[in-house]
Amino acid sequence: MKVSVFIAVSLDGYIARKDGNLDWLDEANTRVPAGEDCGYGKFIASVDVLIMGRKSFEKVLSFGGWHYGELPVVVWSRQGVEIPNPLAGTVSCSSEAPQALLERLAQAGHQHAYVDGGLTVQSFIHAGLVNELIITTLPVLLGEGIPLFAPAPHGQSPTQWLQLLQCQYFPFGYVQTHWKVEST
Repeated sequence: MKVSVFIAVSLDGYIARKDGNLDWLDEANTRVPAGEDCGYGKFIASVDVLIMGRKSFEKVLSFGGWHYGELPVVVWSRQGVEIPNPLAGTVSCSSEAPQALLERLAQAGHQHAYVDGGLTVQSFIHAGLVNELIITTLPVLLGEGIPLFAPAPHGQSPTQWLQLLQCQYFPFGYVQTHWKVEST
């Protein structure tokens, strides 16, 4: 199963403020011309399952409306999560280890998973399960926040080599890099 990350990050490496606030992304979106999605539409069309952390799921719910349509979503959480009734047909919750979760999803016929959410992305990267990262760097310095990358847990090798597949500059200041994670 192919596992991808598609995420925006500040120039100093943060995906959210310390409290999880994404207000800076709202402002960043005002700089993007109408109709430009920086490749997200093409990317999400290639995905057949989304794995996101509980905090990300709760943040998405706070936006109002559901932006993933019928795409199956697995909320990865040790604590569980309350799933609103209208989403019960497409959203489920799992506390499985990343490898076990991907194996189960592959057995169910899924071929391309999108992993989203700070700790979730970090956990899948540290487990060596991410095949590609599409990172859009925005021209803003937050100074502190939730980093995209974190130190590897004790006992796991922190070294992972990547191959740059594509680098794209957008005229409104965004730089998107598409990386393939090299096999270890």
